[in-house]
Amino acid sequence: MTTEPYGLLIGDLMNASGVPFGTSGLRGRVQDMTDALCYAYTCGFLQHLRRGEELTEGGTVGIAGDLRRSSPRIMEACAQAVRDLGLRPVCCGFIPTPALAAWGLSHDAPTLMVTGSHIPDDRNGIKFNTSRGEILKEDEVGIRAQRVELPVGRFDGNGGFLVGSRRALPEVDGEADSAYRRRYLEFFPAGCLAGLRVGLYEHSSVAREAFHDVLTGFGALVTRLGRTNRFMPVDTEAIRLEDTQLVRQWAATGDYDCLVSADGDGDRPLIADERGDWLRGDIAGILTARYLGAQAVVTPVSSNTALERSAWFPRVLRTRIGSPFVIAGMARIQAEGVAPVVGYEANGGFLLGSPLGWEGRTLAALPTRDALIVALGVLLLARRRGCPLSHLARDLPQRFTASDRLREFPSEVSQAHIAALIADRAAVEREFAPHFGPLTTLDTTDGLRMTFSNGEIVHLRPSGNAPELRAYTEADSAARAAELNQRCLSLLKNWRSTPFAQNSQAAR
Repeated sequence: MTTEPYGLLIGDLMNASGVPFGTSGLRGRVQDMTDALCYAYTCGFLQHLRRGEELTEGGTVGIAGDLRRSSPRIMEACAQAVRDLGLRPVCCGFIPTPALAAWGLSHDAPTLMVTGSHIPDDRNGIKFNTSRGEILKEDEVGIRAQRVELPVGRFDGNGGFLVGSRRALPEVDGEADSAYRRRYLEFFPAGCLAGLRVGLYEHSSVAREAFHDVLTGFGALVTRLGRTNRFMPVDTEAIRLEDTQLVRQWAATGDYDCLVSADGDGDRPLIADERGDWLRGDIAGILTARYLGAQAVVTPVSSNTALERSAWFPRVLRTRIGSPFVIAGMARIQAEGVAPVVGYEANGGFLLGSPLGWEGRTLAALPTRDALIVALGVLLLARRRGCPLSHLARDLPQRFTASDRLREFPSEVSQAHIAALIADRAAVEREFAPHFGPLTTLDTTDGLRMTFSNGEIVHLRPSGNAPELRAYTEADSAARAAELNQRCLSLLKNWRSTPFAQNSQAAR
């Protein structure tokens, strides 16, 4: 990249760089996320906020990161952009995404979280939050429209900082980290988890310290398990076989009432019962909402339909997949005067749309995904009910979901196939009915969601932030949902090399 100054339109940069926008920010390969690129994106985000008069000269911007090897370098690039725009970067350290977002909300300050969440270590990303919370789709449009200028003498020909042209991150300010712990320790009853035996699967989650301190702070007996200094891509929607085997081995010892974990940046939970069976994220979301006394629940169309069938909540709203859509849905319901309103995603991330009150204490709203509140909500519901975790879902209608994905699946291929199917219901029936039964309804809220005459569901959707094609299935038993998912993935593998038109003709 040249050392001469020149303007860059962020929208053009997104198209040309291989680092596009996904949910709440951008993700891409580490090798493509050069210092210059991260600097430019940060400038675009902050210029967008200035145009909306959300930032003034000398204002603060919080920065944090996960435990990937590339995160410190990207954080430095972001911090340098903040300084060059006349703003003050606050380094909040390596903490969970919800901890950083909560700090930004309490300080009326925008924040940047450097994380790739659950994707592999050779990729990373930046999540952007305004002073009100996660960026929404309209913010993305505003950021794309920004033209930024790279300063003279800052970057070399490969987009890296020239020697002497970057400054180290500021000293870590620990306030965001400690406030996140206090958020829960000062709200829920003291000693509420006393004596509970918890296995904490730490792996490389940046939330592992917060989980440990909060759970032990409530009296739980916590055993730290599986800690690693090498980043591991733990996906709470497509749980790895090795993670399933590990947790069952630990549970088989009989030493734990439950096992808990979170993904890389701590905004998606993993919770296993005493037998070592992981709770699906959308089931954990329903249970958490019940414990918190929600009057309205917002969740994407891909989440388990046990939510409506339970009849536990007066208001349910379904959205497209992605936290920005859930947040917009929560705001819509709040505007109608309904509270408390919560949201969750199929990955387990839980959003608190309105404040909660309990015995004179208030838990502030946190309209971004959080994992820790789910672990607390599920464990406290089991305590209230006086039952093991494995019994909690028995009160729910018996609907089970499964999800998995095809990795390194070109987005343009999956999008073209799905668009063609949406335009031709007969093609959907030809391709899927022979394998799943007669088709009854199609839902195109986000991707292609098919309901068959036996009530089983197959939902196809390209990932919004990675070259992956995801499949969600739902049935009346866990085994059947898993079987449907594998059958579906086998069909989708043919899409890699066969154009839709050929598939359609072959089906005839």
